[in-house]
Amino acid sequence: MEFGRFSSVVQAVAYHAATTPDALCMADKAKSLTYAQAWEQVSGLAQHLSQGVGQENYVLVSCNQSVEFMVAMLGCHLAGVIPVPLERNAARDREREILGETHAALYIGPKAPAELDVPFLGLDQVGAFPIPEQPLPFPAADAVSEVLFSTGTTGKSKGIVLTQASNMAIAEGLVDGLRMKPGNVEIILMPLSHSHGLRRTYANLLNGSAAVFADGVLALKKVFDLMDTYQVSAMDLAPSMLSIVFKLSQDRLGDYADVLDYVQLGSAPLPEEDKAHLKRIMPGVRLYNIYGTTEAGCSCIYDFGTEEERPHCIGRPSAHARFVVVDENRQPVESSAENPGLLATTGAITMKEYFNAPELTAKTLVNGYLYTNDLGYVDEQGYVYMLGRKDDVINFGGVKISPEEIESAVKANPLVKDCACVPVKDAVAGQIPKLFVVVQDEASFDLREFKKFLGHVIDANKQPQRIQVIDAIPRTYNGKIKRKELAGRQ
Repeated sequence: MEFGRFSSVVQAVAYHAATTPDALCMADKAKSLTYAQAWEQVSGLAQHLSQGVGQENYVLVSCNQSVEFMVAMLGCHLAGVIPVPLERNAARDREREILGETHAALYIGPKAPAELDVPFLGLDQVGAFPIPEQPLPFPAADAVSEVLFSTGTTGKSKGIVLTQASNMAIAEGLVDGLRMKPGNVEIILMPLSHSHGLRRTYANLLNGSAAVFADGVLALKKVFDLMDTYQVSAMDLAPSMLSIVFKLSQDRLGDYADVLDYVQLGSAPLPEEDKAHLKRIMPGVRLYNIYGTTEAGCSCIYDFGTEEERPHCIGRPSAHARFVVVDENRQPVESSAENPGLLATTGAITMKEYFNAPELTAKTLVNGYLYTNDLGYVDEQGYVYMLGRKDDVINFGGVKISPEEIESAVKANPLVKDCACVPVKDAVAGQIPKLFVVVQDEASFDLREFKKFLGHVIDANKQPQRIQVIDAIPRTYNGKIKRKELAGRQ
């Protein structure tokens, strides 16, 4: 695709509204908007916000997985105000915390927030403002586009400050890396308050194609109905959602193999057994695993449907992204599978800074490089591999063990519903791998037989030293294992 054509996503929406006004722009379970309709609503809301809020002020936007939410986000962009997305049904204390951090001038949401002293605008009103005679100027590339606050599961939330330029770089990388076609219609199942869902939406808006919003996968019939109604040609979801789809509908997703151009997954590691299952039921469909962070999104793209099998591979760097591997002192190293280091990224995809946190910004973002705690390496062909988080990788007698490698092998056992492998302290070895398993039927689970199975699928020097059966693996809303919580269990 042609890079640098637009300085912001909202400018791309205006262009498509002028050139393909009747093309589908976005849809949800209740309504749809063409590009012309979307631009009318965005420009009307932007005019209202510019008069009532003022540029560079913050606006809290509560997500309800709807076209109105995206109109609100884009209206803020055009008005020069800074939206701060809130996840659906966010706890009042969390809303109060973010309101206190940002001093937001307005709250946009499905209903007025109780006990919060802030002006309110209903999401059902965002499309009701008259079209201005003279549209507002488009935001500059270096203007702040939004602040995304982390979920705060391990402490105080971090605010990630993104710019229009970083949004555009990520969107261009996705359009290019996914080989998006004209007329693409992508169903997006991840929350739009999360960077994952937002970035897939922005990519489709840049491409002049359509984004269809669904509220997760638990109401799976509604998801398939949306796919049929809008003739969906692409799908985006988290690995945990894919597992639910398989459990609730078996191979029903395979019925769409002839109509889907691609399926993309991200936000957490994709289990090898789900990867293999998806390849079996969707031959000929491009299957992508996307690696990235909120701070530097969609930085690596891996087509595991057509490329040769590469364990732990997260693909090649996307457009506008570059990887280096460094040691503990952040010095570049010649990395390999035998000599991994810490991954660092650079390029236009990176955030501007952490919100009101200059010390954390200076620690994480240095000379344009975003340093992570992800352990990995880059091979001679330019493929990037991630072995896990530095704190998650288990050092057992000098052997580095990737938890995901163990978990993938264990999940091949039909008696196992879910599992997690974490490092725990040991007086002799320092660290040992401990395996937590959720089993189909605890009464019929034989630990000795299970250990025999492990002996066949896991190397001797990587065998879990302790095994504990539990009721459920604790996970975040997007499916990531809460490893610290498990490691604290003795």
